[in-house]
Amino acid sequence: MGNLVAIVGRPNVGKSTLFNRLTNSRRAIVSDEAGTTRDRQYGKCEWNGREFSVVDTGGWVVNSDDVFEEEIRKQVIVATEEADLVLFLVDIKNGLTDLDQDVALILRRSKLPVVLVANKADDGKDLYGQYEFYKLGLGDPYCISAATGSGTGDLLDLVVSKLNTDEADDAMDGTPRFAVVGRPNAGKSSIINAFIGEDRNIVTDIAGTTRDSIYTKYDKFGFDFYLVDTAGIRRKNKVTEDLEFYSVMRSIRAIENSDVCILMIDATRGIEAQDMNIFQLIQKNNKSLVVVVNKWDLVEDKSQEAIKTFETAIRNRMAPFVDFPIIFASAVTKQRIFKVLETAKQVYLNRKIKIGTSKLNEVLLPIIEATPPPSIKGKYIKIKYVSQVPDTQIPTFVFYANLPQYVKEPYRRFLENKMRENWTLTGTPINVFIRQK
Repeated sequence: MGNLVAIVGRPNVGKSTLFNRLTNSRRAIVSDEAGTTRDRQYGKCEWNGREFSVVDTGGWVVNSDDVFEEEIRKQVIVATEEADLVLFLVDIKNGLTDLDQDVALILRRSKLPVVLVANKADDGKDLYGQYEFYKLGLGDPYCISAATGSGTGDLLDLVVSKLNTDEADDAMDGTPRFAVVGRPNAGKSSIINAFIGEDRNIVTDIAGTTRDSIYTKYDKFGFDFYLVDTAGIRRKNKVTEDLEFYSVMRSIRAIENSDVCILMIDATRGIEAQDMNIFQLIQKNNKSLVVVVNKWDLVEDKSQEAIKTFETAIRNRMAPFVDFPIIFASAVTKQRIFKVLETAKQVYLNRKIKIGTSKLNEVLLPIIEATPPPSIKGKYIKIKYVSQVPDTQIPTFVFYANLPQYVKEPYRRFLENKMRENWTLTGTPINVFIRQK
């Protein structure tokens, strides 16, 4: 089960810089202006063979002075409710501020492991500034410089030692897991209740393998699976329900711990930015996807035309990955509810597809012959052979070529599309690699 580490702190203490350092990415926009982070701040960090997820809470602050501090407090509360460990960043050059003290108060109450990190300790003189942070009551400050990387190795050693390693995952060995995700009010609870209420052959409830998801085991259609429900667990009293950051934090674990994600979209509101955030989490984690347009009973125009328009809108927003099923359903009237589970089952089986090498070559080589990769600098690229890599998380195919470095992204996408035309890979991402023969 993935561990989740949240980076919190007031604006401009270097949260994004540290996030980039930990996840080795330049994804976050880094500048000296407070509140510039607007990127989806989520990534993976690997250290000493342990992998955990990192969330930078800075990306969700609404930038206006009156709600600024209030927003930061909200985020810290959400972070403490959802994460396994918090990195509390302070700025050693600017010293202690009132907002730091407020944040420390929330963190002390949360009973969560907290590591106090004094950032911007770029040279020896700065280290004297660390002592005032003992006032926060959170133990020894760890001095680092996120910009240069000094001290981050020791910090990571400490983080990994504090994350619990007990994998409570064995109960679910090999059984497919379907996560129901979506923003608040899209109907996650109602669809789960509709599944459960229909007939009560739930085998087991394993609560809290993560601290917030409930696994419900089913056997329907002669098929065993777990439903991962992140919907109606622990009402949050302190956080307003529409906070975007909140629904993203809620979704991360459910998505990471599932095979197929059932993404709920509210038919009355169309596809919104928040749906896209959750879709990007699903893609980043290479999970299979079924999109459910819920509350279809409330839509006036149910013509084929309207359905087509809606589908096109969804696929356009989610391109280039467009090969996934879309189901128009209603949790309230139970319309097409079971089609959702059947489709999720089918998508899961597509994810496990095995295609024989001879079949792959027989179908694909003539296609490649007819439309070879474009030649570059007068060099002709020949793809001679295709095979599937066994035992991978998602279907993975290797095309062996004489000059793999010259095969560009558009041609890779062409190959992927041809594979999707010839085999049912609907709903599941696939990897296409070009290697040296």
